[in-house]
Amino acid sequence: MLRDSNFLKENNARHMWHPMAHPAEMQANPPKVIMAAEGVSVTDVDGHSVLDAVGGLWNVNLGYSIDPVKKAIADQLDKLPYYSHFRGTSSGPAVELSHMLSEWFAPDGLVRSFFTSGGSDSVETALRLARQYHKIRGNGERTKFISLKKGYHGTHFGGASINGNANFRRNYEPMLAGCFQIASPYTYRNPFNEADPAKLAQCCAAALEDEIAFQGPDTIAAFIMEPVLGAGGVIPPHESFMPMVREICDRNGILLIADEVITAFGRTGAWTGSRLWGVQPDLMSTAKAITNGYFPFGAVMISEKVAEAFEANEDTRGFIGHGYTYSGHPVGCAAALACLPEIEKANVAENAAARGTELLAAAEALKERYDLVGDVRGKGLMVALELVSDRDNKTPAGKDTMGTVMETAYQAGVMIRVSGPNIILSPPLVITSGDVTKIAGAVEAGLAAAG
Repeated sequence: MLRDSNFLKENNARHMWHPMAHPAEMQANPPKVIMAAEGVSVTDVDGHSVLDAVGGLWNVNLGYSIDPVKKAIADQLDKLPYYSHFRGTSSGPAVELSHMLSEWFAPDGLVRSFFTSGGSDSVETALRLARQYHKIRGNGERTKFISLKKGYHGTHFGGASINGNANFRRNYEPMLAGCFQIASPYTYRNPFNEADPAKLAQCCAAALEDEIAFQGPDTIAAFIMEPVLGAGGVIPPHESFMPMVREICDRNGILLIADEVITAFGRTGAWTGSRLWGVQPDLMSTAKAITNGYFPFGAVMISEKVAEAFEANEDTRGFIGHGYTYSGHPVGCAAALACLPEIEKANVAENAAARGTELLAAAEALKERYDLVGDVRGKGLMVALELVSDRDNKTPAGKDTMGTVMETAYQAGVMIRVSGPNIILSPPLVITSGDVTKIAGAVEAGLAAAG
């Protein structure tokens, strides 16, 4: 039984450190205490309800209180609340889910699953399997990874080492050796001073080829990218970029890892981000929306090429010396088994494309009206407004400005996310056109207050 609201407010951030935050700042400015959720809205400790335009953290795609998923979790807790998949055992839900995922991801060319506890676990697993794949094939010197600046790949040491944002690396360096980043196809800010998305894609692809040549193709295990960069500021590449990357990787014997922890299951307007660009990756990391955020769970999806190397191996190099206590947790599997049919039934990809178009148009209209908005980007229900204090010089907006926008939007009835100078909007994929209007109105209130 939770204590009363006064107790919760008095102890907010006193005994708990928050992720991606400075403890002292959280204590000085305690965060919102969320107590309940229904549909696409959440309610705080003061009874103030707001539309959740953050979607939990990119993951509550179906909204809150989805009864079939909640029931599946409760039923599984009664039948088999936990069992390990170590020691040669399986669980019924894990077997069933692996089959369902092989059908779901068949268009992406992915045929096997390795279950994890979340996105960072999935990225870490993909990196390990990539190195192991090359060792199985007798190419043990292929240990390096290349990724994109501005890319985000979780918080484990492997994932943080390939992250393209110094904020997630600097306080923990030195990181994993052999990780290198190239410029991302970010039209608003890039070292090529190139504003044309197609030409920028070519510049970035050329930079990848140059880095491969410099490092030596026979030393590189994999290139990893988000099909649409998320936490780095919602950066959709030109449609030609990921296909060019696929061709470059193939030509150099390098695996392509698609980090789809955010983009899988419909957020971009396609069922996967890789499918959006017409590319089949060798490995794909997933999590978040696979259980709608209701249970910590993830899966690495594995291509036929990679699976064949492991399954045909006859020595110890094919042994997977990796796993988690909660890999394939039966309750998580049950949640995913209930969630995936709900995702299909709601046709969230189609709605994400339609509502995303509306939200992006609304953001573009705000850019026309407010000089504070320097750039607007988006794909599906991934939209960002990058705020600046000086449009001509593209000077990023300061912390106080961003705080004013976020708090004003909250008071206007919408929870938004601020990351650096970016307002990031990632609402549930079941929002309506009316919800889009409400989000845009709250963001406008924030811009007006800050301007």
